[in-house]
Amino acid sequence: MQQKRNIQIIEWEDLDKRKFYSFGVFMTMSIRATVYPATLIRTRLQVQKGKSLYGGTFDAFFKILRREGARGLYRGFMVNSFTLISGQAYITTYELVRRYVSNYTHDNTVKSLVAGGSASLVAQSITVPIDVVSQQLMMQGQGEHPTRFQLQAKVQEGMSKRMFGNTRDLIAQIFAADGFRGFYRGYVASLLTYIPNSAVWWPFYHFYAEQLSKLAPSDCPHLLLQAMAGPLAAATASTVTNPMDVVRARVQVEGRSSIVETFKLLMAEEGAWGMTKGLSARIISSTPTAIVMVVGYETLKKVSLRPELVDSRHW
Repeated sequence: MQQKRNIQIIEWEDLDKRKFYSFGVFMTMSIRATVYPATLIRTRLQVQKGKSLYGGTFDAFFKILRREGARGLYRGFMVNSFTLISGQAYITTYELVRRYVSNYTHDNTVKSLVAGGSASLVAQSITVPIDVVSQQLMMQGQGEHPTRFQLQAKVQEGMSKRMFGNTRDLIAQIFAADGFRGFYRGYVASLLTYIPNSAVWWPFYHFYAEQLSKLAPSDCPHLLLQAMAGPLAAATASTVTNPMDVVRARVQVEGRSSIVETFKLLMAEEGAWGMTKGLSARIISSTPTAIVMVVGYETLKKVSLRPELVDSRHW
């Protein structure tokens, strides 16, 4: 009975890689499409001064929906979908580093922490340029523009080529103003946000899953316990790293170059409360993300198991 209660972790060497990557692309794209509106709202809340435009997460949702329509909630989504590449890089790095670290220690917390941080480092190197462009697109369409780059009127009015015209216009403006370095604005802030977030999420995920397994009946499906552990880990990681996430958003959208100066300015203008901006939206977006990701990822690993191992896992 005790063996049945322990949640077995499917490791890299247990997987059929062809199935893993084929199903993984679909899973990642589905998750991003589901949570993108909350990501857009979080970005707008973090960048606005005080409560000049939106009073909170739900206020922002209804105002955007009313003023910009459902399309407004997906501004920049097509550009952001290129982070699909970074998603696959993240998964691969996490599993490979976890396997490498297991040569030196069998402590699951250590393996999860090191692998999670390493995976985020690789993924952010791919994601930041995409984020810089997509966040500029996210900020268009509202009553005020706290960004340095604005879409040209003729591009906004050309509905037939609007999507690619907007993206091309913003890329050209960013490159003209800052060169190639402009696409990596906020890179350090992103690393300081997402490496700790990822490094914290995985150990807490496994910790919560194990604690829940001790409380649950022995025949409780492990996937259900993991689906509950994911949001708990996400809320914990989001709360810990949100201050740096606010600074990162300000650096990337407002074109600032100093993390320290951005932090000082934010504290001077809005106090410690400013460090919690977008936290509710972040938790709201991370909760379904975590549930879908955990259920999807663990199911993905199960269906990608090598045939001879399928019967050895309890779900």
